[in-house]
Amino acid sequence: MSLFDRFDEKTPLTGRLAMGVEYDGTHYCGFQRLSHAASVQASLEQGLSRVASEPVRVHASGRTDSGVHATRQVIHFDAPVKRSEKAWIFGANTHLPKDIAIRWVKQVPDFFHSRLHALARRYRYLLINQMNRPVLERANLTWCRDPLDTDAMHRAAQALVGEHDFSSFRAAGCRSRTPQRFMHFIDVKRFGPLVMVDVQGNAFLHHMIRNIVGALVSVGRGAQDEDYMARLLALRDRKQGDVTAPACGLHFVDSCYDDAFGLPKEPLGPNLLAFTGEWTGERAIPDNAMVRLRREQVGDLLNAPTAEKPES
Repeated sequence: MSLFDRFDEKTPLTGRLAMGVEYDGTHYCGFQRLSHAASVQASLEQGLSRVASEPVRVHASGRTDSGVHATRQVIHFDAPVKRSEKAWIFGANTHLPKDIAIRWVKQVPDFFHSRLHALARRYRYLLINQMNRPVLERANLTWCRDPLDTDAMHRAAQALVGEHDFSSFRAAGCRSRTPQRFMHFIDVKRFGPLVMVDVQGNAFLHHMIRNIVGALVSVGRGAQDEDYMARLLALRDRKQGDVTAPACGLHFVDSCYDDAFGLPKEPLGPNLLAFTGEWTGERAIPDNAMVRLRREQVGDLLNAPTAEKPES
């Protein structure tokens, strides 16, 4: 996907559509629609309904918490009318608030499901490590004034790679049926004053990444040794865990799918890290039972004479 691709304004798109969405989560309760607060989902549905002149209901690749941002949230919906690529994107963006935007739209098979067919999800947590408080970037990263040893943080984080019980890093109110998650990789890198915790897995528990970052910062400050993360993991007890890092530093940067769907590949966000030049799909997804199962399901559905839609 080029940064300057022209949008098709002639070919009508209908049926099931996938979209890439970017948003600043500062003023939202999270992605999921709630009755008592503004949500990204409600804004998207209102904007798309204006374009379609009919109600539209969207489904996302993953939920994000209050205050968390996204540069590649993938959604899908069943379009009730025919509109061109340009009309869906420009029309929706015209009716969306300035902190939410559609980046692309793609027609997909009727069985495609943004959540059920996701093979991996990737987040980046950004800290600014300097004495003075930030100004221009303050809503998109977390300030840490104590010097951080990012090499120690990276080494400590490797204890989390693989399939584990992440009970020590889940929120007290987490509703997941199991604390088991498969973490594909976690890297801690420094770019001048910017410190990035880059993590990918099959899925994540409520507050899992923010709790991991809170513990890693303790390692970086020297308050804990490099075995700290392994000890917390083994405890399987959130009460023994560390602080939860603020939501403002967390960015949902990728949701990965089988190449058969042909979803656009685009630079990983946020734009503060655009200079790294990394695009989606550059890292292989580790082989595991869930990935094999989902790839097999997609292959079977694509080759079937008729495909039934999975439950939303």
